[in-house]
Amino acid sequence: MFLYQLLSFFFVVSKKEEKPKYDLSLYKRGDLLEVPRTLFTHFGIYLGDDRVAHLIPDILPAITKNKSVIAKMVTNNRLILGAITKEASVRVDSVADFAYGSEILINHVDKVCAQPPLDGDEVARRAEKLLGSVTYSLLWYNCEHYVMYCRYGMAISYQTYQFCTTIRKIVFSRLSALLTALCGVCTVLYVGCVTPLTFVLVLLVSFTIWMAA
Repeated sequence: MFLYQLLSFFFVVSKKEEKPKYDLSLYKRGDLLEVPRTLFTHFGIYLGDDRVAHLIPDILPAITKNKSVIAKMVTNNRLILGAITKEASVRVDSVADFAYGSEILINHVDKVCAQPPLDGDEVARRAEKLLGSVTYSLLWYNCEHYVMYCRYGMAISYQTYQFCTTIRKIVFSRLSALLTALCGVCTVLYVGCVTPLTFVLVLLVSFTIWMAA
């Protein structure tokens, strides 16, 4: 009983503010919905009748089998821990629970995707067919991969591409190469392991980063 109350306190309780009202007449079956969530944008497919299918990380299914608890709105705590443990599922929630209090953009990706969207019913059928538990990957299979496959037939993620591009600019930069060489030389001198091999290894790693920059 205590464990259940503890889980409820950390993972289940939703915002105390009243849920904002959303105009359901704005959404059509097969629409791609997106909202800001934690550090990234969250995506879902509208199925009709106030139902949104979306892939979302969630730690609760890994620690409880109580379906009524799991069915409640996924809080940010549950989401972050689910992403870390790679626990996720494609589930159906109401528009309000999906949006988590944020403003919803409708079919915004249509403006940047070169591939035309599929028919709305086909999009929704694809979304419904994939319902259930999945292994989550921030880079290789996240909510954007899911909706892009459903709506456009290709599982890609613009967010992942931008994230990887940013990391590449940070890691594979000339400054990073110089700092790597400096740190390597200082480490070799500090531990007293000054040999031709260690210097070659330091220079090789630094050179590789320099050439990749």
